[in-house]
This record gives sequence, structure tokens and C-alpha cells, in this order.
Amino acid sequence: MPAPRIDRRYERHLAGLINSGERGVLLDGLKGVEKESLRVTPEGRVSQRPHPRALGSALTHEHVTTDYSEALIELVTPTFTTSWELLQYLTDLHQFIYRQLDDELLWCTSMPCRLDGDASIPIAQYGRSNVGRMKTVYRHGLGLRYGRIMQAISGVHFNYSFPPAFWPVLADVLGVRDAGQGFVSDTYFGLLRNYRRHGWIVHYLFGVSPAVCRSFVAGRSDHGLDDLGRGTLYGPYATSLRMSDLGYRNKSQAGVTISVNSLDGYVRDLSEAITTPYPEYQRLGVEVDGEWRQLNANRLQIENEYYAFIRPKRVARSGERPTKALKRAGVEYVEMRSLDVSALDPVGVNQNKLRFLEAFAAFCALAPSPPLEPAEQLALDRNHVTVARRGREPGLALRFDGRDADMRTWAREILDAMQGACELLDHGDASRPYATALAVQTQKLADVEATPSARLLKEMRDSGESFFDIALRMSRTYKAYFTELHPPNEARTAEFAAEAEASLEAQARLEAAPQPPFREYLAGYFAD
Repeated sequence: MPAPRIDRRYERHLAGLINSGERGVLLDGLKGVEKESLRVTPEGRVSQRPHPRALGSALTHEHVTTDYSEALIELVTPTFTTSWELLQYLTDLHQFIYRQLDDELLWCTSMPCRLDGDASIPIAQYGRSNVGRMKTVYRHGLGLRYGRIMQAISGVHFNYSFPPAFWPVLADVLGVRDAGQGFVSDTYFGLLRNYRRHGWIVHYLFGVSPAVCRSFVAGRSDHGLDDLGRGTLYGPYATSLRMSDLGYRNKSQAGVTISVNSLDGYVRDLSEAITTPYPEYQRLGVEVDGEWRQLNANRLQIENEYYAFIRPKRVARSGERPTKALKRAGVEYVEMRSLDVSALDPVGVNQNKLRFLEAFAAFCALAPSPPLEPAEQLALDRNHVTVARRGREPGLALRFDGRDADMRTWAREILDAMQGACELLDHGDASRPYATALAVQTQKLADVEATPSARLLKEMRDSGESFFDIALRMSRTYKAYFTELHPPNEARTAEFAAEAEASLEAQARLEAAPQPPFREYLAGYFAD
């Protein structure tokens, strides 16, 4: 059972960069992280308290907000050119937040704590303004369409853009005359397609959600998980149940196919999904007896409802839809969305992961990336789900180009190909951090027990703890770690406190301004 060979043109592209005389061409790419965590009680239940006022306004704060639930905190870092600066900021932010939580904890895994059904997950509230109301109504719609339990899953998103100096050098290597925004967007879409082809490797290397609390699938018989005892269900070879058909790759969006062959095709398909009525959602109603249940009854309410492994992004102007931002100015960066929150890392992620993803982005951008037909895209998406469910299974086969491919042989091809990208990223650094990060992942391929998913299951078996018990213990451990961490960064602490206060004032100003009727506001937002 052969594995796909990496196209030799990739090696030529890489050699072109290496021989360009610009050995630091990949240095100083911008990196940022969005990290979600459930706030839970000391006993490990979803918090029913509002978003802490000391953390500011979830609507207007740039770095501390909420995702689906009022209890689901989302931390958004600024962008940095080095991973260590990013992780330091995230550490400082965690230290600040833990000091505002009283007795509450941040749940340290992607899969949620013990749940009491949908009613135990409070929907995020954003105040009285139209923009705040829209965010809450959107979440009501998600709850009706997919259930609130799925929305209690948390993750880590890695945002990345190549440095400006990269583009003219790459254009010269490829023989492209115009290195403008069209070329940049096309290259990012090539990256997206190759992430579809090869991104399942992220689940194998970094997936750390092989088990769930039984309450997550209460009332369901189709979960396909084994009973580990003590209220824990698991996949014997699972890597990331979060990214499987149990989590965000659920069947509810099976009819939504978004092309990543071009910017125009991507915008076209997303726009069509947002404007195409869907009978099942029409039956739910939109505005019923004066109560807004969802923003509309279309296949997607807004662009963000489409759960992709990776997204093309552009910082939007105030009130601007993501597709309009992309159409206006092209792709600015990519958002890689496959990382689980790691119970093995205090802030849920570590530098080795981020460095690997940076090198992986370079690999995906430099490797040839022909267009994907819908059937091929579907098969590649199934590979992601297969690895999420069964990634540690001996002899696992994936599908590529209509044939079976040995997963581990394919993974080895990818890691071998990434060595050159790591060499460029390590330029000028004698400690070679990117090569080191790659070597750590190569070890996981040689020894499946070194994967985070296997390590977490072993810890549960050795300790005799359930998934809930081990996650609660580690969440308490990290709370103690951050609250006892000294000395705090006083300048950052003052910065975070000032940002929180400023965000509250910004929300108050927004709510004091004249507001058109909500229906009119929505019509304006969705108008072309």
C-alpha cells in the first residue's frame, strides 16, 4: 500500500528560496493564537455566572471575549514575530484572568466537563446594542441547529501570515511577474488546498481528545465509542474526537461544500450558503412572537458558521462581513483551527506546536496544489475524520487520488519534506528551534505512545481516573500554578486592567448611541 510522493516541484521551489540569497525569507511571519476555555465551578460544572466584569466587555475587548457560551472564554493574542513572545503574552494573560475568577477554574481540555444537557450551557450575552444582539441571536440559532452541547467544545486556533519579504522572492522562484495581492491570495488558497490534503497529520501529532465524559453523548446511541468505565467513553485509537464527526465535523453541514480553488469560488460558495433557504431551518422559524430564534433560515446564518479546518482571513472593517473583506482586499492570513486545547500544557498550547504549524504552512504553500474536485475534497475531508477517530490504529489507510495510502508512510513523507522549510526558519539561530520541533513530531511517528492522545489515555489508566476526574485535577493544578506564579508582569497586568475598563466604556458608548430597529440593522448587514 504505497503513500503519495511529495511532488518534486516542491523541492525545486524550496531550493529556489534557499539559493535566492535571502536565507531569512521566512523569518518574521506574524503569529497569533485564539484559545478557548470553559469557566467551570470548583466541582467541574459549567459556570452559570456572567462573564466577569473585571475582564471587561466580551463585545468590545480586543483580547478577552467569549465564544458560544457566556462561560466559554476566548483569549485572542496580538500578533508576534516569535513564538516565545506569543506564549509569554498568553501566559501573562492567563495569570491575569485566573486572578479575576474567584473560585472558578478554566477547564483544561477541549471536550467539556460534566454537562446536564443543553440547558446547562448559557448562551453568551453581549448587551443591548444591535451588534451585541446580533451575536447573541446567532448563538441561539447555533443552539437550535446543532445543539448547545457541541458548542461547549473548545479549541486553539493558530493565525499565521508570511512575512512581506517572502512574496517577491517566491514570485521570482515561480517565474511570476506580479507579486501583488492576487498572487498572495492565490498562494494562500494553494496552502488551503494542501492543508485539506495533508492536514490530518495535525490530528495525529497534536490531538489530545481521545475520550469524553459520558454526559457529552447522553441520549445518543450512535457515538461509536467504547466504555472505559467511571463515566468515560473513548476511541481506542482516537486522537481528536473534537475534530471527528462527534465534534465540529458533524453531519449537519454535510450539504455545505465550499470551494477552496480560488478566492472568487470561495466567496461565491459561502455567499450562496448564506443566502439559500434550508427547509429544516425554516421550520424552526426566525422571528416568532417577537423573539428572534436565528438570524435567518438559510444553510448558514453567517460565514463563521461554516466549520472549516482552516480559513482564509482578512481583518474586516467595522460592520464588514468576512466575505466582503476578502473580496475587497484579498487574503491577509490563514486561521488553522485543528489544535485541541492540550491538558498537557498550562496555556493549552506550546512552542513546538506553533513552530511545527509555521513550517507546515510553508510546506503547504510551496508544494504544488492543483484544484480540488468536489469528490476529491470530500474524500480528503474524510481522511481528517478517520485520523481523528482512528489515527493510532496499526496499518491505518487513508484515501488519496482514488487509492489507499498508508498513513504512517505518508506522514513520514510530509515530515521529511518539511526539513528544508525548518532550515529556512532556523536561519541565524544556532539552537535550531524549528528543526527541534520537527524532530519531536518525528518521534511520535516512530512511537505512537508518544502522541498526546496516547499519553492522556495512559495517564487515565495508570491513575484510575475518569476523563472528568483527570481534567478537573489538572484544571485545579493549572489554577494553582498561575495564581502562585511570581512575580507577575506588573506592566502587563496594568495594561490588561486598563483594556478591560476601556472595553466597558466602549460598550456603554455603543449602547448609548441611536440604534435602528433590529430587523433594519440585519437587513443592512446582509445587503450586498
